[in-house]
Amino acid sequence: MPVPEPSAAPPANPAGPTHGGPARPSALDPAIAARLRRNPDGLVTAVVRAHDTGDVLMVAWMDDEALHRTLSTGRATYWSRSRREYWVKGETSGHHQYVRAVALDCDGDALLVTVEQVGAACHTGNPTCFFDELPVTGTGNAPARPDGA
Repeated sequence: MPVPEPSAAPPANPAGPTHGGPARPSALDPAIAARLRRNPDGLVTAVVRAHDTGDVLMVAWMDDEALHRTLSTGRATYWSRSRREYWVKGETSGHHQYVRAVALDCDGDALLVTVEQVGAACHTGNPTCFFDELPVTGTGNAPARPDGA
């Protein structure tokens, strides 16, 4: 009987990631890990907002280990899908994010990371990644507000 060739793929991470990250369990609190609903790559969307203004700064990705590092160090840590490695925001750019709060949405598939942003959040040098507004031509059917605004 022929022996199957070994797979070049890394072993699966028991914590769920299949994105090519470290093949080891994360130190993330199991109670938190159990609440996460990851995409097929083992990642959760992280929406990042400024602590002082509430402005949405950027969107990034976290797996269990990135979330653990973020919660335990207070420094925003993400999984780079293009570089296939963890990155601490500001480590190379000097534009740091100091974490003030992290909230999990009701479905468990997105995180809201509130940060003190030092420097630009966007890799383009803009304060936020959401600087390219698109035209809205429809008016929608929003109900009137009780305060008349």
